[in-house]
Amino acid sequence: MDHRLALYTFGVFAVPSEDPANDGFHDRNDPILAAVDRAPGFIARSGYEDEPGTEIWGEPVYPTFYVERGDGWSPATLSLWVDLESAFAFSYNGLHAEALAHGREWMVKPEWPPYALWWVDDDYRPTWQEAVQRHLHLHENGPSAHAFNFKQPFDAQAQSTSVDRVRAKEYAAAAILDDDEGAA
Repeated sequence: MDHRLALYTFGVFAVPSEDPANDGFHDRNDPILAAVDRAPGFIARSGYEDEPGTEIWGEPVYPTFYVERGDGWSPATLSLWVDLESAFAFSYNGLHAEALAHGREWMVKPEWPPYALWWVDDDYRPTWQEAVQRHLHLHENGPSAHAFNFKQPFDAQAQSTSVDRVRAKEYAAAAILDDDEGAA
């Protein structure tokens, strides 16, 4: 049986979403979503209620430690990737990496993991509720085959592994080539 990597991310704005301090985040959001849709190794992502044409993978929910402050939402993503290296390459290169470098300008310093990874069967699509449960499990128990991070990853057979940095660089280089061809 083949597997895919599920990736859930979660953050909380330091000030309400519509505050001008978050303009940099909002200005990057659509270009980053467009880039992820083109990323080598990307399979699919859940859409959002206000995003036409993209399926929502279950009812959107947030972790129990999220406190609603009148924003009505908090930045979260749920996506599927072919392997650790493709998700790592997208996360830490290009526009997404540039946005991560500015994260402290927009987000509270989390007392929880900023993301969770886990493996799913190739014919399975995780839900937001499952993603939040995996994220909470990582927060409460640390990395395991049930939910892990890039620093302490597990393979699809539940064995401790590591990110193949050479393969991740190949994915990153392919993304640059794809972006260059798209711009031509």
